[in-house]
Amino acid sequence: MPMHLACRTAFISDTHLGSRGCRAQELARFLKLLRCERIYLVGDIIDMWRLRSRWYWPAEHNEVVRRILKIAKRGTEVIFVPGNHDEAARQFHHLEFGGVKLMPRAIHETADGRRFLVTHGDQYDLVVRHHPVLSGLGSAAYEVLIGINRVYNGGRRLIGLPYWSLSQYLKLKVKSACTFISRFEQTLIEEATRQRLDGVVCGHIHKAEIREGLRPAYYNCGDWIESCTALVEHHDGRMELVAALPLLDRLGPAVAPEAAADRDEPFEVVVAAEHEMIEVGV
Repeated sequence: MPMHLACRTAFISDTHLGSRGCRAQELARFLKLLRCERIYLVGDIIDMWRLRSRWYWPAEHNEVVRRILKIAKRGTEVIFVPGNHDEAARQFHHLEFGGVKLMPRAIHETADGRRFLVTHGDQYDLVVRHHPVLSGLGSAAYEVLIGINRVYNGGRRLIGLPYWSLSQYLKLKVKSACTFISRFEQTLIEEATRQRLDGVVCGHIHKAEIREGLRPAYYNCGDWIESCTALVEHHDGRMELVAALPLLDRLGPAVAPEAAADRDEPFEVVVAAEHEMIEVGV
């Protein structure tokens, strides 16, 4: 029986539609589960960098776009805050396309009255701002790394081993990567402080995290290349990271995009968030 995931607000970033690393099929299934008042698309939703150099747009990526537009049509407010990989969309700020509103950044107020800055985060990345060529090379190297990881984990699956992320391992083990992440987080926290806000929601570095011990608080949505995570706000204002893959695994195999596009069955079972959401401890 179909289920849906009820929350007040969902934040999704770094889907990178148009790149081979995008987990579009899983994302489309996750979007179909969502029932919320507002969705923030927190940048790097469409990987225009990759599409400019090599066109790649399979049916699964169309299904994600179709699902987002359908969510907007049903009355959910959808706000798109572009990132550096889809920065071409920034020229259309404050316009609306198919019910999706484009904004350079947003201020989100939670159910319990807290106010958060919502930004992709690339504006606070000194490499992206001052060394675009180096940033592009880093992005290309990351895609190669993801390709290697995909092949490696294909072999691991054949012998019954779980997924292992080389990129996440490097982020945690390489000192320069750890330093970069720490500086990125601190810069965003300082920006929220400057704006007298209670926290910041971002993406960009593909590292899902909640740090509520800080003031202001720091929330990173993660990505849909490896972690497949989303940040959600419950109806009482509580924030939580949701790991989509374990949730989707419990629902059984996916439906092919072409078949799914023709199905519009109602969602019949509401699953209580505290029972069906899986928190990610990063």
